[in-house]
Order: sequence, then C-alpha cells, then structure tokens
Amino acid sequence: MDNINLEIPKGQICCILGTSGSGKSTLLNLMAGLERPTKGSIIIKGKNIERMSENGLAKFRQKYIGFVFQSYNLLPALTALENVSLPLVFRGVGRKARNKRAKELLEQVGLGTHLKHKPNQMSGGQQQRVGIARAFVGNPEIVFADEPTGNLDSKTTVEIMNLIIGLARKNNQTLVIVTHDMNIAKYADRIVYILDGNIEKIEDRVQVEEGRI
Repeated sequence: MDNINLEIPKGQICCILGTSGSGKSTLLNLMAGLERPTKGSIIIKGKNIERMSENGLAKFRQKYIGFVFQSYNLLPALTALENVSLPLVFRGVGRKARNKRAKELLEQVGLGTHLKHKPNQMSGGQQQRVGIARAFVGNPEIVFADEPTGNLDSKTTVEIMNLIIGLARKNNQTLVIVTHDMNIAKYADRIVYILDGNIEKIEDRVQVEEGRI
C-alpha cells in the first residue's frame, strides 16, 4: 500500500476493485485488522485498531466485524447450523439462543432444510450461503467479503450477491467487497479502483433501490 487515504461511511456498500497483485486483498486485510500496517492509521468506530493488542483486536472483530471468504472456510466436521452458530460461541451466547439465531439466518439464505448438512454434502453455492449466514449471524456493523463469488458459476454468483447486498441493506451494515470482476463491482455504492498499491480513482455510483437514491 502506498499513501492510501480512504473513508467509508456507515451503511455504504464499497467495492475494492483491482487485478491480481494490485494490493486489493492486502488493503482489505489491513482494514479488517488481519494484517498490521508499518505506518499510518486504521480507524474503525473512532478506535485506532493497529494500536490494539492481539487479544483486544480479536474481541473487536468478534463484536463488530463479519467475514465472507472466497474459499468458504467452513469447518468440515461441523454441520451448517454449527458452522453458522460458531461466532456466537465466542461471544458466550447460550446454545439455545445461538442455534435459534443460526437457524433464522440459514432460513434467510434459503438453507432451512440443510441445517444438519456438513460442507461435503453441499454444493459450492450452498457452502457460500452458509458462509454468508455465519458472517451475518452476530449482526456485525461491518462485513468484509474477499472475492465472495470467485469459485461460483454466473447464475449462483448473482444469487449470492443479491443475498449479501440484501442482508447488508436490510440491516444498514457497511459492506466492503474485494473483487477483480466489474460485474460484482456494479452492485456497490462506491467503487475504489486499486492499482500497484494506490487508489487509481474512486467512482461514486447512483443507487436507486427501495426508494433510496
């Protein structure tokens, strides 16, 4: 990263767009606190997250941040319900309450009949739906999605993007998507073009959706 200066307002759907090697995934990892910057500040909710201890940063992510990964990152030994409820375990939520919340999310993403299925019993699209439910189960204020449709066919890609965007809009959550695909970027309110670790340009898009301009 080289002299990046970017502010993302609450509730915005922002896309970080760039080719392989442009630095887009590094930028996402820095913003999410998965990597630490050598200089500069990353401020979320008024807090400089790069100054937090590893333990403090882990607790901060548990409370405020959700992740959707390209490779799903589901635990193979756990069912869909168990995978989705896992973030709530770390928050100390009781089993009955977390299973209820996980079931609600799985129903919202169309997997109400797959609660006991394990990842190897589901298609790629179904696994990503589980990943989305897991990211949103704790109602995080920010969701980071790293190439969320990279392993999916075009039809499933549209379904998954509509799911992610719909959930974020419904809950006024900030969504940051990293992609190399302009078709994915078109879902965003703002597109940040990254090239060689720099912001090449920023495009603010007019969104007319559900009475919102």
